[in-house]
Amino acid sequence: MKRWKRVVSCMLTAGMTVSMAACGNKVENYYEPGVTNTDTSQTDFTIMGGISALSPGYEDNEVLNQMQEDAGIKINWNVMSDSLAEQVNIRIAGRQLPDAFMAVGFSNYDITTYGSDGAFIDLSPYLTEEYMPNLSKILEENPDIRSAITMSDGGIYGLPSGERMGTAGIGAGEDYNIYQFPQFAMINKAWLDELNLEVPETLDELHEVLKAFEENDMATYYGNEEGSTIPMSTGFDQWCWGQNVFYAGFGFTNWPNDVINDLELNADGKVDFVCADEKYREALTYFHDWYDEGLMDVEMFSQDDKQLMAKCQQGKVGVGTWWWFDLWGEHKDDYVYLPVLDGPDGTHNVTLRSAPPLSCGNLSITCACKSPANLLKFFDQWYDPENVMQLQYGPIGTYFTGQDEDGVWQSITEEDAQKEYGKSVAELKGVSEVYGPKLILSNYYGSTFALEDAAVIRLTDLYETWMPYVDEKAAYPTDCVFTEDELDVIDRYKTDFENAVSEQEGLWIKEGGPTDSEWDAYVKKLKDTCGMEELLKVYQDAYDRYMEAR
Repeated sequence: MKRWKRVVSCMLTAGMTVSMAACGNKVENYYEPGVTNTDTSQTDFTIMGGISALSPGYEDNEVLNQMQEDAGIKINWNVMSDSLAEQVNIRIAGRQLPDAFMAVGFSNYDITTYGSDGAFIDLSPYLTEEYMPNLSKILEENPDIRSAITMSDGGIYGLPSGERMGTAGIGAGEDYNIYQFPQFAMINKAWLDELNLEVPETLDELHEVLKAFEENDMATYYGNEEGSTIPMSTGFDQWCWGQNVFYAGFGFTNWPNDVINDLELNADGKVDFVCADEKYREALTYFHDWYDEGLMDVEMFSQDDKQLMAKCQQGKVGVGTWWWFDLWGEHKDDYVYLPVLDGPDGTHNVTLRSAPPLSCGNLSITCACKSPANLLKFFDQWYDPENVMQLQYGPIGTYFTGQDEDGVWQSITEEDAQKEYGKSVAELKGVSEVYGPKLILSNYYGSTFALEDAAVIRLTDLYETWMPYVDEKAAYPTDCVFTEDELDVIDRYKTDFENAVSEQEGLWIKEGGPTDSEWDAYVKKLKDTCGMEELLKVYQDAYDRYMEAR
């Protein structure tokens, strides 16, 4: 969403109760940011926001209606699937604010702007056991969530939402997000057995295996034409199917991420760009030799994931990377996981990918709301695990059909969804889902409702097969909040920085290098032209504030 101009100003004089007619409704009881408004006279509220195109509306939603009854309020829903941004902009520009905006998707910049202007109220004094017992308990147990919703001015102007699917959902002792280790490396064990070779444990051993695959033209094992063997095929810097996992032998894995590519958080809390480190240079020099020998797919820089999968499913690829085995076709049982491979110095290090960010732009209460405590009592129910389960997927009795012996809710089958409702499971979810501040934590899976089978398999593999190779667990959080000036720096430099690094990385793998002079010129360009040092300061300062807010 673009940065909107500051068109609303409902600024308050400290300690004063004022009339807020400029907000579109007269509000007689409103206090300065950080102070609780104790007025509870308002029980009818208007909420404006987004809705699924498949939804029939929220007026007859049994889950929402029960929560309204329990909170003692009535909500008038003004929700739409089309023209939402336009209509919200009109309401803000015209100072005709509803009591709350829901599922609009305001950016951190937006809510900070409207919070500092007084259009959105500071929710921090309400995030207590008295007003929001469910959410306050979550924030106490997950201080990183409080950091994620605390804006650069210290205010909280939106409730948290997001889905944290992690290994806690399978009962693991430590919770790792399903996205933190995005690439699993696989090798054709049938080919290894045919050649009487072992699964490699180092990059040098893998190099020799790839040479053996090529020399023996192992694609003919499946009846493919001669000369069709591709020893190793991946994409280039792709999030789940790139070459990045193999860089671990040089001390890093520069997965593409949601913050800025090549940024790494060290164990001491300091940030750096791995792409300017000597270990990065060593890795590119090493893998150029593989590429030059024809061991890495010449199409790795141009192919998409469907092309990669087609090659794997045809039995032409010896080693590849992917989310897990599910798309490797009829030959998938011939593949086994490669471990994280040690490099030439006998060590490895995996840089964890950041988990997807939370959002605080899906529920903001405006200065038009007379009794925010009453409305927040309603929304606190959204943070009950069984309620959020129904808001995300559908109500008990429709989407969830019963509980197992452990009390875990089971979802409707595809067959029953078609038979009873004439819809697929996905369509049934689209009809029932309620947009808004839904926060699904990892431990809800397996304790409140069941994970999908595919997620269980991947999380189990993640925890048991891959995380033991991760020594340093630090990952730069995607939930860091940036100031307006910091966003300007990011806007100015990020794209050029990422493009310069990616372009040079590809050239050095394909063509060789870098020489000393090439490397020095590259680092100089990153600093002098691409704003590397300015970007580092921005990300360091934002991270430091994030940690202070915990």
